[in-house]
Amino acid sequence: MKLFLLIVLLSSIVIFPQTDNSISILELRNSIKNPDVNYETSEVNINSFLVSEKKSVGLGIIYSLLLPGMGELYADSYNSGKYFTIADGVLWGTLIGMNAYSNWQEDNYKTYAASTAGVINDANKDEDFYANIGDYTSVYSYNDQKALERNFDEMYNEETYFWKWNTTDERRTYRDMWNSSETASNNIRFVVGGLILNRVISAINAARLVSSYNSRLEEEVSWNFSVGFMNQPNLPTSLTFNVQKSF
Repeated sequence: MKLFLLIVLLSSIVIFPQTDNSISILELRNSIKNPDVNYETSEVNINSFLVSEKKSVGLGIIYSLLLPGMGELYADSYNSGKYFTIADGVLWGTLIGMNAYSNWQEDNYKTYAASTAGVINDANKDEDFYANIGDYTSVYSYNDQKALERNFDEMYNEETYFWKWNTTDERRTYRDMWNSSETASNNIRFVVGGLILNRVISAINAARLVSSYNSRLEEEVSWNFSVGFMNQPNLPTSLTFNVQKSF
């Protein structure tokens, strides 16, 4: 469309409006050669720059920190940004899945401890308690060990914190479920770290791409169009167009 407009303008460098009073070519030459002829020109300058507005590097960084890949999209370079968006989606899916699995295994080992070892699950039982019952056969063996170590403040009330495994296999089964839950829970921190790292890398990449985008704008070609009205004594008023290209 821009090329079509340019062709039309160039083909219309000088336009003479139609009039009933025509003039011969000889009269036109004489008018031009006559030094006494005065030319009055009235010009209207129209500047049209084919340059887009520059984009903010800071805004591109913010977009990528909120959602990786959006800063690249802002810089018109989503071909590379889409991989950050995909990675972010995968990491969020992994985090949700691992958290759900950890909670599921936690419910399993607590239910198993209650039905097999006689544990009373309530709000008073902390994480250390559920870790300890996987290491000792009963609350009695646990308290005996703490007494030998003279860590009396770590001993449990044998009624409210009671547990007793009937076999070693039962305790190991419980321990495996507890380990699965804890491993999944601990691995969530690595996924969170991946989410943060993905955002940082995307933000750096977005800043680079926005800067490159702005640099390209400065190198683009701009066009200057000027429109002039020329008044001559022996000729009708003419309309002239001037096209100037600048870098």
